Amino acid sequence: MAVDEVVLAARNVAKSFGAVHALKGVNFDVHRGQVTTLFGENGAGKSTLMKILSGVHLPTSGELILDGKPVEINSTVEARELGISIIHQELSLAPNMNVRDNIFMGREIMGPFGVNYAEEERQARALMRELEEDIDPLTPVEDLRLGQQQIVEIARALSVNSRILIMDEPTSALSASEVEVLFKVIHDLKAKGVSIVYISHHLEEALTITDHAVVLRDGVMTAYAPRAEIDLEWIVRNMVGENFDLGSPPATTYGAPALELRGLSVASHTGTGLAVDKLDLTVRKGEIVCIYGLMGAGRTEMMETVAGRLKPVAGEVLLNGESVLGLSIAQRIETGLVLVPEDRQRDGLVQTMTVGRNLSLSSINRFTKGLFTNTREERRIIDESIKEVTVKTDGPGAPIGSLSGGNQQKVVIGKMLVTHPDVILLDEPSRGIDIGAKAEVFRILAEHAKQGMAVVYSTSEVGECLSIAHRIIVMRRGRIAAEFTHDTTKEAIMAASGESLVA
Repeated sequence: MAVDEVVLAARNVAKSFGAVHALKGVNFDVHRGQVTTLFGENGAGKSTLMKILSGVHLPTSGELILDGKPVEINSTVEARELGISIIHQELSLAPNMNVRDNIFMGREIMGPFGVNYAEEERQARALMRELEEDIDPLTPVEDLRLGQQQIVEIARALSVNSRILIMDEPTSALSASEVEVLFKVIHDLKAKGVSIVYISHHLEEALTITDHAVVLRDGVMTAYAPRAEIDLEWIVRNMVGENFDLGSPPATTYGAPALELRGLSVASHTGTGLAVDKLDLTVRKGEIVCIYGLMGAGRTEMMETVAGRLKPVAGEVLLNGESVLGLSIAQRIETGLVLVPEDRQRDGLVQTMTVGRNLSLSSINRFTKGLFTNTREERRIIDESIKEVTVKTDGPGAPIGSLSGGNQQKVVIGKMLVTHPDVILLDEPSRGIDIGAKAEVFRILAEHAKQGMAVVYSTSEVGECLSIAHRIIVMRRGRIAAEFTHDTTKEAIMAASGESLVA
């Protein structure tokens, strides 16, 4: 194998969607048996470029060169035949089908009497062993947590035996141990000569595996360097033009208790044990609290119970001193308690609706009466929300799927903020969004905290704990393991969670 041999190249590739120029003459090389990492803010053109390389889109102009020869890739099927596969940022699994059928969907293994389900199951189990994940191939995908669904998506791509594997945010829902396993798999694939194109907003994480780094900004390649020449500051500077942090806790005077959890216990989804175990927590008006913990710590179960999606087995949830346990999700929203869920695609957005309709959905009672809709009031609410959360869109009528991941997340947050809540819960609000969008999201939350809103956000990224939070709660096995103020250290937070800081 030649040193730094380019197996796939994009030359002067441009892509336009109407008046929007997503890519503007990009040159991009994929090196055989190496990892090329693509950095950039949401909307920079990363996913568009990857969709062109994998046959989802055709370029408006420019060309692709595979093994030194020009090639036109008209579909994902053609890309797969050429040995190119992609793991998309947003999961594309069929939730009503089992793991095995999802892995082999569209390319079933045939035997003399039809589909050879036994062989498919054998191969699916082998893939799960390779990924060190204890998932039964016959389990319906809808019964898996988000991180496990991401593992199934990865397994499906690995099953194709591709020579070029594109990974678009493959670790966004994975635990630290699952990320470690994935990186072992990437190392093994490289040793076999497989080329990896890797996209991640986890900058420090991506630095540990990259061989080449490329930065896109506004559809243009702004920087390229081999691994030896880059660091975190180089990436951030080329992505956003400056090196900045995610903000600091806003100065505020706390008010009365807004949210109180008293002895809250929630059953585990497995049916054995407790996901949340006798948890006590008080959050005051104007306070920002970060909940940190590893996968399985009980963060999501706690938030979904408070929001009304799960029922507790014991305990109380009080909003402004009044119990909300007897209220539905809609009633809790009307009362002033809202949740921004972890999975924005499945739980936060309606994919068939426009940007505007998604933004106004949770406040529909403000502009409807019976069968009549006050369209002027609805438009006012939408326009104010787009401005407040700085959604980059062609307009309220644009399809929600036309937005980048970061802007979709702003829509989910904006949808909840238009209800004027007293308490907002955010489960992994920065999942799959870039550093610039993270800073904007945290700025929005800080501004609302200054106005007296209580903010509770969970994260599995320890760096996000040390940004805008006044207080950091570390959960472990359903209980509060430690509590810190914002001037603590990463090492202290991770030690309390049972995690070690790896250099």
